[in-house]
Amino acid sequence: MTVFGPRLRKAALTAHVTASLGWFGSVAAFLALALAGLTSSSPETVRAAYVAMEVVGWFVIVPLSIATLVTGVVQSLGTVWGLMRHYWVIAKLLITVVATVLLLVHMQPVGHLADAAARAALVGGELEGMRIQLVADAGAAIAVLLTAAGLSVFKPRGMTRYGIRRRRREQGPGMPASV
Repeated sequence: MTVFGPRLRKAALTAHVTASLGWFGSVAAFLALALAGLTSSSPETVRAAYVAMEVVGWFVIVPLSIATLVTGVVQSLGTVWGLMRHYWVIAKLLITVVATVLLLVHMQPVGHLADAAARAALVGGELEGMRIQLVADAGAAIAVLLTAAGLSVFKPRGMTRYGIRRRRREQGPGMPASV
C-alpha cells in the first residue's frame, strides 16, 4: 500500500532520479577537473581546475547529495518499498548518508588546494599527494554512486524482519506472507 498517489509518487521519483543523476554527473565533472589539475603542465589550467573544483563541490555536488538523501527518504516513505522494509533500501540509505558525510569531509582538502592554486600555480610535485587523493576519491565516489544506482535497478530480494512483519499485518490473518 502506498501513501502517495500515482502523480505524487512519480513526482517524488522524478525528483530523486534527477538529484541522483545530477550528483553522479557533477562527480564525473569533478573527476575530470581533478585529472586536469593533476596532469596539466599549464599553471593556468591547474589553477582554474582546483578553483572550479571548490565551486562545483560546494554549489553543485554537496546540494545534490543532500537532495538525493532527502528525496530518497521521501520516496521510500511514500511508496511500497518503505524505509526499513527491504535490505536494498537500507543499503542505499547507508551508502547515501556515508557518501554525503565523506563528501563534506572531503571538501576540506578541496578548499585547501583551491586556496593554494589561487595564491600561486601548483605545478610539478606541489601537494601531489593531496592532488592524487582527489582523483582517487572522485573515482571511488563514481563507483559508490554506480553501486547505489545498481541497487535501485536490480532491487535484490530480501526483506527485513520489520518488513516481513509489516507485510503479514497488511495481508491480514490467515494470508501467507510471500518474501
